[in-house]
Order: sequence, then C-alpha cells, then structure tokens
Amino acid sequence: MSDTLVITGVIAAYLALTLWVGLRGGRRSSASVTGYVAGDRQFGLLVMYFVTGATIFSAFAFLGGPGWAYSRGAAAFYILSYAVLGIAPWYALGPRAARVGRRMGFVTQAQLLVGRFPSRNLSALVALLSVAAFIPYITLQMRGAGIVIEAVTGGLVPLWAGAAVAYGIVMVYVLVGGVTAVGWTNTLQGIFMLTLAWILGLYLPWVLHGGVGPMFQEILAERPELLEVPGLTGGGEPWSWGAYSSAILVSAVGLCMWPHLFMKAFTAKDERTIRRTVVLMPTFSLFLIPVFLIGFAGVTVVEGLDQPDFILPHLILSVDLPVLLVGLFCAGALSASMSTGDALLHATASVVVEDGIRPFRPLSEATQRALMRVLVVVSGAVAYIFALDEDQSLVVLLLSSYGIIAQLAPPIVAALYWRRATTAGAVSGLVAGSVVTLFFFLRPELSPFGIHEGILGLVIHLPVLVGVSLATRPQPEEHTRRFVARTPT
Repeated sequence: MSDTLVITGVIAAYLALTLWVGLRGGRRSSASVTGYVAGDRQFGLLVMYFVTGATIFSAFAFLGGPGWAYSRGAAAFYILSYAVLGIAPWYALGPRAARVGRRMGFVTQAQLLVGRFPSRNLSALVALLSVAAFIPYITLQMRGAGIVIEAVTGGLVPLWAGAAVAYGIVMVYVLVGGVTAVGWTNTLQGIFMLTLAWILGLYLPWVLHGGVGPMFQEILAERPELLEVPGLTGGGEPWSWGAYSSAILVSAVGLCMWPHLFMKAFTAKDERTIRRTVVLMPTFSLFLIPVFLIGFAGVTVVEGLDQPDFILPHLILSVDLPVLLVGLFCAGALSASMSTGDALLHATASVVVEDGIRPFRPLSEATQRALMRVLVVVSGAVAYIFALDEDQSLVVLLLSSYGIIAQLAPPIVAALYWRRATTAGAVSGLVAGSVVTLFFFLRPELSPFGIHEGILGLVIHLPVLVGVSLATRPQPEEHTRRFVARTPT
C-alpha cells in the first residue's frame, strides 16, 4: 500500500472518530433552543477549558503561525502576545455576562446588549457585524483543512475537495448536536492538537538542525532579519512598530468579544468554572511555542516556498517519519481547523436567527432550530467559495476579522459596568467605529503609522459612545441595576 493511501486512511479514520464523538456528544443536550445554542448551561471545567482553547487556536495558529514564523520571523510573536493578554479580561467579563444571561435567559451576545440597550436595530447591526467577521474566519478554517489534505496526499485530493470533505463532516454534527457536539469534539481535538504540536515542534528542529539552539544559530547566520522584532511584512520589508503593536492590541481587545467565544459564557455550569478556565488558559497558549518552532525549522532548509502556510505539511513530508505518524500529525492540523470551524458555523447560525430574525418576527422553538440548521449550511457554503481563493494568507484573514469584532468591546463593557450608557450612545458608537474601521480597511495606505484599522475605529468609537450617552436621557435606575449591580435584584 502506498504512503499516500496510508496517510489518507489515517485522516479518514480521524474524521470518522470526530463525527462519532460529535453525534454522540450532541445527544446530551435537550431539544430546546437553549439546548442547541447554550448546551443547557451545563459545561464543566474540562469541556470549558478545551472548547475555549480549541476555539481560540485554530488553523491560523497551527498553519498560519508556522507560515508567519517561516516567512516573517518575529512578526509571528504577536499571536502569542495577544493570546495571553486577550483572555485576561474574561475573568471579570465572563462571570458577569454568565450571571446576567442565566437570570434573563440570554444565549447570545447581542441578546445581552439589546437587553441593556433596547433596540431591534442594534440587534440587527450586531448580527450583521458578527457574520461579517465570521465568514473570513470560517474561510480561514476551511482553507487550513484543504491545505493539509492537499499537501499530504500529494495533490491527489485537491484543496477544494479536502475542505469540502472535512467541513461536510463538521456540518453534520453541528446540525445534529449544536453546541454540545461542538464542546465534546473540541475536547477531543484540543487534546490531539496540543499533544502533536509539542511532539512535532521539538522533533523537527532536532532532526533538521540538531536542536532548537543550533537551529536559531543557523537562522542568525543566514537570515538575522527574521529574529528582529517586529519582523517582516508579507512583502519582505520590515513590519512597522505601529502595525505590530496595534495588531496585538486589536486582537487582545477583540479576543473575548468573538460572539462564538462570548456565547460560551452562557454554556458554563457556574461562574467559578469560567474563572478557572481563564486562569488555566495560558497553559493552553503555550502550545504556540512549538508551533513557531515548526516554522523556524524550515527557514534554512526550505527555499522559496510559494505559499508559506504550507510549511508544516511540507516539512512533515520532507523528513523521514513513519507514514502512520505523518497521518497522525496531519490529523492534528485538521483538528486545529475543525475545532474552531464548528464553533463558528454554530455561532453564525445562532446569531442570525436569534439576533437578526427573531427580534423582527416571532418564531417557535422548532422553527428556530430548523432555521439554524439551514443557516449552518448556507454560511458554510459562502465561506467555502471564499476558501477557494488561494492567494489569501491565513493570518491576514484573521486580522481582518478582528478589526470588526473589536468594535463590540465598548458597548459590552458599557452594558455591564457603566450605568450612564444609553441606547443612543451604544448604537452611535458602534456605527461610527464600524464605519471608520471599514474605511481604513479599504484604504490601508491612509492609516497613520500603519496602525490597524480596528484600533482607529475604537479611537472614534469610544468618544462617540460616551458623548452621545451623556447628551441623552439616562436609562431608569431599576433597568441598569439588573446589568451593572454586582448583586442585581
């Protein structure tokens, strides 16, 4: 049997195992909308730890991270920086959001916002922004899956077919089991991803260079510019400090604002589970270290790779690894893609129905679940079309999404911590920040010092939110107390 067939068989077995876990895990939730969207609020520490970590670290980390380390050097370190910084606010935000959500029946981020700032237009706007950020993020995951399968099968299964097979399986268990299926598959995928990242990240520098130290000595001698912070741009020029630092900042601000991650606060068994998850999450983030080592291992041994995101599968196939291990390592890369993609597909459908449709038209629970299933397929199909564009970098796709999602931070913080915030202020700030972000996304050459468009959006967003709130009538005290008070009545 040829090596390609063995590798393909291992990947197929892994995909079958994932499907089985997802379908079995999905049976644990009720048939209600709360069961499909929030897992009946029963996630314990184990599932919360892995669903949070595996949701955050996706194909952008397992494939895009090595790709940036290989082609842009120290620029990749921004990923590790924001991963540690971005989860910290969740220690305070997560439990408070969970407390309000449990008491008032919220299952999505927009429901919390609209509960505090009553406005159907705000609900529709948040849904629109969420989907606008979700589509490139799902696209990233699909491309990651396609890259792995195409590379390890030697082109026998092209990117389009690999992405279609992997995400066909994802859609099946998300359609059937909702967030509970996502939670249990993420636990499997997270364990798989962490284990294989550390094994591969230490093995490749050793087999190719004789160790991590000798590897960096070779890079220092041949490509010293890759070890200088803040690293390089995609064109090989030095990345500016403004672009580097603002990439960290916008990603840190936006990390816990992702609707699919925010919604996990509503799935937790209790507030203590959320706090423990935040405290433990830096241990999950450490897996980025071996991921970067994989990319650096290819710097002096692989020249002129056309698509840097292919560096991990390229290195796996170039060293003398047993074919079974090659298949397992590729399954690990697939787990990174699928563990985020399933949460995104589920969240996209949930947000559109709960926040974009239901505020304008009453729906039965059966109709809501049916619509969510239809939208899982539709959003997956749209992202799949974009995934076929092979010119897009995985990390660039993610960064473009963060500019949008970071705009949700000011209204969320205001909803939970500032009594004087008003509906007019929240809507005006969100609109102003989003418009500025979109403008600089379309015209990046106008950005001062290369600052990320999401940060420029926040610079306008915050004063507009504060100014309009102070200029409009305060909300009733009994209303704000339910959201802002530490022990709400």
